[in-house]
Amino acid sequence: MVYALDLLKTLVPLPVEVHLVVTAGAKQVIPTELDETIHELEERADRVYKNTDLGAAIASGSYLFQGMAVIPCSAGTLAKIAQGLTDNLLTRAAHVTLKERRPLILVIREAPFPRPMLVNMLAAYDSGATILPASPSFYHRPEGVEELIGTVTARTLDRLSIEHDRSPRWRGTED
Repeated sequence: MVYALDLLKTLVPLPVEVHLVVTAGAKQVIPTELDETIHELEERADRVYKNTDLGAAIASGSYLFQGMAVIPCSAGTLAKIAQGLTDNLLTRAAHVTLKERRPLILVIREAPFPRPMLVNMLAAYDSGATILPASPSFYHRPEGVEELIGTVTARTLDRLSIEHDRSPRWRGTED
C-alpha cells in the first residue's frame, strides 16, 4: 500500500484528474501497512468509487481517461484481469482500459511468482497490460525507503506518460 500512497501523493500537485477504487482487500491491508486511514487516502483523489459501482464513469469505454494503474495488484486481481473477469469496478475498469488500448499498469505485490501467476502475467501482458513488479531501483543510491518507493512510482507515471520528477533518471556511464 506504500506504493499506492506514494503514487497518490505524487499525483496530487500534477495537472491530472485522479480516480480511485479501494478494494475490500486493500481496506484490510491499509491499517497494517500505512499510518494513514482509508479516508485520508481517499482525500487525495478527485473522485472515489465503490468497487461495487459497475455504473461508474470509469466502467465505460466512452469515458475518456489517460490510463490506469492497479497498485498494488494482488494475485487474485491479476487473475481476474488476465482472464477478463469483470465482477467488480476495478476489474471492469481494467477491462475497459485494455479494450480501449489505453495504458494499464499492474504493480504486482506478491513474490515469489508461482506458475499460475506467471501465466496470468503473460496473459495480461498479451492483452496489453504492463507488468511492473514492485521492484525499486538502486542505481541512484537511495538514502531511504521513500526514495526506493519513488522509483516504482516514477516507472508507473512514465508508463502513463505523466511528466514528473519523482525519482532521478539514469544518466548513463562515463567512459
